[in-house]
Amino acid sequence: MPVPPTADPPPVTVSIVSHGQQALIGPLLGDLDRFCAGVVGKVVLTVNIPEPEALADRAWRFPVERIANATPKGFGANHNQAFAHCATPWFLVLNPDIRLDGDVLSPLLALAQERTGLLAPRILEPGRTAPEPHRRLITPREILARRKPGYTAPAVPDWIPGLFMLLRSRAYADVRGFDERFFMYGEDFDLCARLRLAGWSIRIGEDLLARHEAQRASRRSLRHLQWHVGSLLRVWSSGAFRRYRRLLARENSAQQ
Repeated sequence: MPVPPTADPPPVTVSIVSHGQQALIGPLLGDLDRFCAGVVGKVVLTVNIPEPEALADRAWRFPVERIANATPKGFGANHNQAFAHCATPWFLVLNPDIRLDGDVLSPLLALAQERTGLLAPRILEPGRTAPEPHRRLITPREILARRKPGYTAPAVPDWIPGLFMLLRSRAYADVRGFDERFFMYGEDFDLCARLRLAGWSIRIGEDLLARHEAQRASRRSLRHLQWHVGSLLRVWSSGAFRRYRRLLARENSAQQ
């Protein structure tokens, strides 16, 4: 059921970036309108590459602010640009290929505690009956291990992918948003690490689902694969990665 409007202003600004994907974004805006209009203050739609305008004649119960880039920007740069247009307490980074079957934003917001910096639902990939497993600290060993039979995912994630990130605006500003030195991959892990290092927590709505109509570019394109590998090397050479690995080691030791 749609969320009824409240006396308070809607608390969420949504950032969506189109790479020639307005055909995907139309249904996503429809999902937000149908299920989440009561909490969405506005959508910032960034058109990253030239494409025909496919949404101009559509209307939703929230405004859609359009940014057309003169030259393409990377993932983090686009969302940082959109955040400059955010005046709400929460900022939602959302992939164009996410689909919703109900309101996940209101129950996610209800989970937030004082130092919760990042909220997310579980993600269901096409053809799967169970959501994607939680992610461990990303290392070469972990990447190999997760592809082997018998791999055990952590009970809570060390980081979450950037396709659905509901960020407290104060936390996002505190860590200065995404690191724009990452062009397309790695910036989601890096943001999670810096949030945790700054004392913000990550919380998952374990009973909440969003569907991902996955666009696996890194598996189809050599250029995307090169960006992916380059970003991983940048992650592993960063000070944030080393500090976050030490933080997780201390937390694991304290739990044993």
